[in-house]
Amino acid sequence: LKSYAFCMCILVSFIWKRFSQDDSKPKSLVKFLTKASDVMEKMRRIEGRVASDQDLKLSDTLRYHMRDTTAAKDLLFRRLKSLSTYETANKTLEKARAKNKDVVQAENAQQEACKNFEKISDLARDELKILRQRRVLAFQKSLTELAELELKHSKAHAQMLKATIANLKAELW
Repeated sequence: LKSYAFCMCILVSFIWKRFSQDDSKPKSLVKFLTKASDVMEKMRRIEGRVASDQDLKLSDTLRYHMRDTTAAKDLLFRRLKSLSTYETANKTLEKARAKNKDVVQAENAQQEACKNFEKISDLARDELKILRQRRVLAFQKSLTELAELELKHSKAHAQMLKATIANLKAELW
């Protein structure tokens, strides 16, 4: 949209330069083109606001998504560390059984690591479900707000064009 607004600015500039300095053109045409260039300038401003609002809304949405994704990664990293601890405890238990030394201590450490891993896994499963639901709700809310902003700007655009058409009809007729 910003490039669209920029193109309109160039068009307005061309119309203004081309027809405002030429005295051979009829006054009504010059008036019409002056009004048209004013309308295009107003449209450019509206389109610029639309583009800015879209950029802000979408960047906020993606920033929220990035924070949620980071939280999910941290949770899965903690689970991975717990899995590593559990696997290490399993290997230690196998070595203790092979040497027949400290078997009870190794079994207790292995059971504790297993409980910790299962606890973190259950927590991660629940948290990921909640994160997914929150993400969907956040995207829905954000896109709804974006659509409302688009609608507001479209109404302003349409109102401005209607007023311009009414002004042109009043002056030309």
